[in-house]
Amino acid sequence: MPSGVEAELAQRVGRGEEVVLATVIKLDGEPPSQRGAKLLMSRSSALAGTLGCSEFDSAALEDSPSVAESGSPQLRTYRHDLGSIEVYLEPYAASPELVVFANTPVGRALTRWALEVGFRAVLVDSARDLPENLADELYVIHTNHDAADLVEALEAVLPRSPRFIGLVGSRRHTGHHLEALRAKGVPEDVIARIQSPVGLDIGARTAEEIALSILAGLVAVRRGGSGGWKSTIG
Repeated sequence: MPSGVEAELAQRVGRGEEVVLATVIKLDGEPPSQRGAKLLMSRSSALAGTLGCSEFDSAALEDSPSVAESGSPQLRTYRHDLGSIEVYLEPYAASPELVVFANTPVGRALTRWALEVGFRAVLVDSARDLPENLADELYVIHTNHDAADLVEALEAVLPRSPRFIGLVGSRRHTGHHLEALRAKGVPEDVIARIQSPVGLDIGARTAEEIALSILAGLVAVRRGGSGGWKSTIG
């Protein structure tokens, strides 16, 4: 693999981004390409490399969205006046995204360690700081139960149907926020999905230990483990 494509692939996969890698595996005739030529793409643009000519690159880029959506490698044949190429298209799925609200010690620890266990993390202070494009598989943790705009933050993410929403703090500290959501007409089944307190019961006390317990819980949710969540009493 050309070093530029290899480096770009490693960097983007390391960041948890979704990409598609196209590789020429067979030639027929004398097309303007070579076996092993590679093109790295997002769903909408070429990122690095080439299959040999603009026609082949454009054809692969046209197929990139459907290959990414399928989640499975696929073969395609692209034709040129001088010959054709057979291309192996390999999708790399995006990592699930973790939105961490509030720049707290727990929030910073979560953001630092999330990638190590397979999550892309973004640390935001408020709903207005949310990225426009969030992953389909979304997890949300709010780390400051005293935030004045906590309810607004939850209102902003609920329509995106997160797979998990958690609030740091016992129900004594977070219950009034849930009541505020009820008062705004948020359905009870939606409110019931908000985990508070959040994190597995490992006896965590420090910010780092609390972040560890939360990440362990997120892994349990993602992988279907039972975990052992903290009690909602208190």
